[in-house]
Amino acid sequence: MKTHGLFLLFGLICLISVSALSKDLLGIAPQDEIYFKSEIIKCKDGSKKISKAQLNDDFCDCPDGTDEPGTSACPGGKFYCQNAGHVPISVFSSRVNDGICDCCDGSDEYDNRVKCLNTCWEAGKVARDKLKKKITTYQEGVTVRNQEVEQAKQALAKDEAELLKLKNEEKILKGLIQQLKAKYRKLL
Repeated sequence: MKTHGLFLLFGLICLISVSALSKDLLGIAPQDEIYFKSEIIKCKDGSKKISKAQLNDDFCDCPDGTDEPGTSACPGGKFYCQNAGHVPISVFSSRVNDGICDCCDGSDEYDNRVKCLNTCWEAGKVARDKLKKKITTYQEGVTVRNQEVEQAKQALAKDEAELLKLKNEEKILKGLIQQLKAKYRKLL
């Protein structure tokens, strides 16, 4: 029951965050919001300047669609879906208010003709579960690698000790060979 309550609270927060967006910032990626803060906005292609009142007014003033990220007025525009709880995406602005829920948070259908359920949390859960599995696999791999590195260090130390022992034995044997050669020469 506690999880159900948290899910409802999360859904309400997402709904409020989508509805709390002012119409002039609708469809704008967070990293681009500063670009649209001033009262005069320049089209990103540099073709003209528009007033802030012309932003998302459902009339395409900029040939590149800069002024209409939250409407379908410009053919090449992009609409940013925040998709809280999942991965943010951008869709062509022609998909805004077209009756099809393209953003999992439903933000692209804000004209209330279609009721979009916020499915971001569920969709994000699948992605989060995949990521958790990937992290677990990685951590297991790191553990195995660390064990193998430790085993290699021990094997190297053992091999170095064996090599030292063999070099000492070689010295002794060379000394014995020298002694035998000296005795052999004396016998001749």
